[in-house]
Amino acid sequence: MSRLAQGWKLLRWREFRLRPIRCPFCGPSVLVRLCRDDDAAVRCLRCAASSVHLAMGWALRRVRPSLSGAAVCEFSARGPMVAWLRRSAAAVACSEYFADAEPGAFRNGVRCEDMQRLTYADASFDLVTHTEVLEHVPDDRRALRECLRVLRPGGVMLFTVPIFAGDVTVERAALDADGAIRHLEPPLFHSDPLRGEGILAFRDYRRDILQRLREAGFVESALLEALPSSPWSTRRPVLLARKAMN
Repeated sequence: MSRLAQGWKLLRWREFRLRPIRCPFCGPSVLVRLCRDDDAAVRCLRCAASSVHLAMGWALRRVRPSLSGAAVCEFSARGPMVAWLRRSAAAVACSEYFADAEPGAFRNGVRCEDMQRLTYADASFDLVTHTEVLEHVPDDRRALRECLRVLRPGGVMLFTVPIFAGDVTVERAALDADGAIRHLEPPLFHSDPLRGEGILAFRDYRRDILQRLREAGFVESALLEALPSSPWSTRRPVLLARKAMN
């Protein structure tokens, strides 16, 4: 009901559109646009995948046409992409971040993981995925090194973050030695459906995110452009990072 209520709030009849698509998660479907210029207003009608997750799905199909036998680490525990990963891969480790929970612990059946200090063993996964997470991590460089650590040789990480025009990432906030948040720019909060409240963005990424990935130890980093046929705001780019074979 909450998703329906949110949809009604976004709906603008003059901008409402329907378009047939092949959803990467549920197959033949219809893409619904409730209004222009809002990623949250574009959804798959059958599985409710958002425009961001649709972009991830198309990228996954392109980079890993088959997940048979693959072990996947996904930094969320619900939604159509998670359901598809569980159907497609040999093993999927899902988690959420709870500030007051110890990494590796479970809350209501959901594993808690802090991307900055993962509890997974080295070389556990063939694929790591996450959407709109890294900008909320205080020490993203440490988080990237942790993702690299848990990937197997030749493993791939696919993820999305908001990417703004320009060359150099803007740090919006940082943690002091005592753990207090120090704001370097006016606070910016992104909506968080799981918690029902805003979550602080620590930075605005720009084109140098590819360099950050290489500095973290990935041998390949690339910005995958959306498929030419993807309509409306589903033209969201997906980032790829690959670990060395040895």
